[in-house]
Amino acid sequence: MSKNLTKKEYNRLVNLAGRAAIFAASLLIIVKLVAWVMTGSASILATLTDSLMDVTTSIINLLAIKIALQPADDEHRFGHGKAESLAGLAQAAFISGTSVYLMFNGISALVNGHQISATNVGIGVMIFSVIVTILLVAFQTYIVKKTDSMAIRADSLHYRTDIAMNGAVLLALILAGYGWYWADGVFAIAVSVYILYGAWQIGRLSIDALMDKQLPKSDEEKIVKTAYHIKGVRGVHDLRTRLSGNTKFIQLHLELDDNQSLLEAHNKADQLEEALESDFPRADILIHLDPLSIVEEEKLNDKVQFETSPLTSDKDNI
Repeated sequence: MSKNLTKKEYNRLVNLAGRAAIFAASLLIIVKLVAWVMTGSASILATLTDSLMDVTTSIINLLAIKIALQPADDEHRFGHGKAESLAGLAQAAFISGTSVYLMFNGISALVNGHQISATNVGIGVMIFSVIVTILLVAFQTYIVKKTDSMAIRADSLHYRTDIAMNGAVLLALILAGYGWYWADGVFAIAVSVYILYGAWQIGRLSIDALMDKQLPKSDEEKIVKTAYHIKGVRGVHDLRTRLSGNTKFIQLHLELDDNQSLLEAHNKADQLEEALESDFPRADILIHLDPLSIVEEEKLNDKVQFETSPLTSDKDNI
């Protein structure tokens, strides 16, 4: 998230992105419904169904964002950030089911065959759909760069697949205008497969967050490097990180010389916390202080226990 972004600004931006997605999807439902009635195209029906799905998932997304933005309380001491990941998982499940329906619809159109009428109307509507979706994705990309919201990122990923889908439908309608009616069914199937792939991506991101997957290696390396920039820090171990909503959780053990007073050690922990908050805004940071001699003693004990363990002894006798 942007270092200069306040909580109020963050809330405003993610809510604005959620409302923009609902408005865009609702607008496209209207124009695609008219186009489908006029053309009878299976691929337009596929993209109409997708837009109905879009507005539903965007509403769910907006509700999840509102929940995720609620501050921590007595029953949820780590906050409500995982509501975003739950919404992403719900999106993935809903999208997967819809894509299967669209696939069967495309197969039916391909097997049974049908002609498409008023292809010019359909082409015009799909061009309009591509433009609207590109504008929405551009706005969502801007919001994601500013906020790093998982819910908006998942929604943006979904609408990116819509751009490809609408482009494919547009091509199918153009080919149908030349009498290649089979293209309508083929592209409907292709669109459904692409949507299914998008659902898998959203689901993977959501599951990673729900399962507390660690932050990227680059982030963890940055955390360790920042710690070593604090004067007097002798080492870092037991680094644990995870992401919940837009909050990054960072826990680590900081190794310091034995002769430092408790106040000096506390001040160094404060310095590191301030530095990490500068690099990772809104992060929840927990630092445990360890005397260097204790760390070295624990490492020595671990080594002795390993070398004298039954498994190690048996291995030496093999």
